[in-house]
Amino acid sequence: MKIKKILNNNAIISENDQKEEIIITGKGVAFGKKAGDLIDNDKIEKTFILKHNETSEKFKLLLEDIPVNYVSISYDIIEYAKNILNVQFNDFIYVTLTDHLNFAIQRHKENISYVNALQWEIKKFYPKEYGVGLKALEFIDDELGIKFSEDEAANIALHLVNAKINNKNEIRETMQLVKMTQDILNIIKYTFGIELDESSLSYERFMTHLKFFFQRIMKNAQINDDNDFIYQEVRKKYIKAYQCAEKIENYFFKIYKRKLSEEEKTYLAIHIQRITQK
Repeated sequence: MKIKKILNNNAIISENDQKEEIIITGKGVAFGKKAGDLIDNDKIEKTFILKHNETSEKFKLLLEDIPVNYVSISYDIIEYAKNILNVQFNDFIYVTLTDHLNFAIQRHKENISYVNALQWEIKKFYPKEYGVGLKALEFIDDELGIKFSEDEAANIALHLVNAKINNKNEIRETMQLVKMTQDILNIIKYTFGIELDESSLSYERFMTHLKFFFQRIMKNAQINDDNDFIYQEVRKKYIKAYQCAEKIENYFFKIYKRKLSEEEKTYLAIHIQRITQK
């Protein structure tokens, strides 16, 4: 293969046998070279075939300003994610993730801390992507000696989620779930005037309950056990928790125009009682 264009000492543009434009990176792959020269195959580390012209052009611009090892790390993360998650990503992730890593690394060098407010939700609702994010932190540490917090794993996971092909419905539903979860937790906090212990087992169980609760409500498949005895007992025993469940019902009716069955309110009240007890 021949060099079509040099982006920097470590990145060039060429063409493969199918006449597709490819971007090649490797330490010193363009050193002492010029357009038209043969490429030293021993110096090729990564090869990118980007199908969309807009993505390809933005990636070229990125390569002119970003160290090639950042690009290499991003590539390794994406390839690892493809294998672990068994999904295909939009090509644009090579641009967005590389740009994000560059920004995160610069922020780290300047000792600017960052807290991802959705870190817990991303970890809970996208455990596989979050696991890839944690592995990505290992790649970064091994290559650059930079240790990021798990907030950065959540950032990377969200990039992967957003870049999945045919994933618009999943993203929309997840964002609805995240908002619903935050709103319900706020209702509970304000009703009881307390902060919840997010590390407790009861809290973890409640989050799992909310995920399936939301799915049932959206599919109009609520629990209907017709167990009036349990319903009456919970209503008498857990008065404040049940009142809180009724507030959540009002919230759902206002936002989603859906009423909750007595059984759904009962199970909500039981979970609320558990997570509000010290």
